Amino acid sequence: MLSDENIYDEELEELKLRKLAEMRKRIEEERERRARIEAILRQILTPEARERLYNLRLVKPELARALEEQLILLAQSGKVPIPITDEFLKKLLSELYEQTRRDTRITFKRK
Repeated sequence: MLSDENIYDEELEELKLRKLAEMRKRIEEERERRARIEAILRQILTPEARERLYNLRLVKPELARALEEQLILLAQSGKVPIPITDEFLKKLLSELYEQTRRDTRITFKRK
């Protein structure tokens, strides 16, 4: 009876260690991916544009991620002048906002 509990405890501990190793690996991969993105952004953005992007990341992280991906793709395809200025980034943000904006309407039905 005691040996069954020990086996169970050992298996549970092994599972915990495996999950922990997987999580650490995922975290490390995410750090590496983030570092690559940051390095590319340092190359293609002016300091002012980078600051605007960082501020946006604080307020709207999903939008910032989408914008980072779009900026990198545009820069790699040669479709934008490098370095990307703050003015160009504002224009791109405005376009993204218009594409993703939803009109909220509230209607009241009177009886």
